Amino acid sequence: MVLVHTALGLYAALLISRGERLRPALLLQVKTVLDGLDGQLARATGRTTETGRYLDTEMDLVVDLALNVAISGAAGVPATLLQSLIMTVDYLWERDFREARGEVFRDPPAQAGDNPQVLAALKWVYALYFTPQERALQTLFTRRLARLTGGAPTPADRVAYTPHASTLITANLGLATQLLLLGACVLAGRPRLYTRSLPVQALLLAGVQLWREDQVRRQPSSRG
Repeated sequence: MVLVHTALGLYAALLISRGERLRPALLLQVKTVLDGLDGQLARATGRTTETGRYLDTEMDLVVDLALNVAISGAAGVPATLLQSLIMTVDYLWERDFREARGEVFRDPPAQAGDNPQVLAALKWVYALYFTPQERALQTLFTRRLARLTGGAPTPADRVAYTPHASTLITANLGLATQLLLLGACVLAGRPRLYTRSLPVQALLLAGVQLWREDQVRRQPSSRG
């Protein structure tokens, strides 16, 4: 299913580059549905694997890059990086939200037996592209919290720093929303409006981060 919705996304990018509207807009929504179903089916049938998780993430990146380049040419490359950073914030804030409350972020894969060469290659790609983003952003968020709490955040501070509202906002900036917005822009004949929306999304997240910090300041442990 991952390979099928990847093919649909790449075909949509080709159609966008040719100036089409309706077909790529519809294909992007079909890709979104299938992209959501693959993980659900794997979990429901107890067939989750490490390979599947890495493959899904990296094929989404391939499609995102193809779509942004189809829209903006070479400028689609930095647009894809910004898009990735936005979705990495979503990943980190959800993980921190669950960890602050003692919840499991992701269950371990139900199946083992991954092809070692394939898995190693996928992990290498992830380490090359995604891991630096995660480390840089996590360092930023951790340092901001430490600065607010004098370097010793309490469990209450961590909960305050990860309000549910912030995860709702980032969840609504996830891939499904990105493709819905892109599809609407393509259908309207204004695909470049999508890439122009990415800096606005980034500014929104910056504002949410400042609000997260204000929640910590309201904690007694963080008051001077």
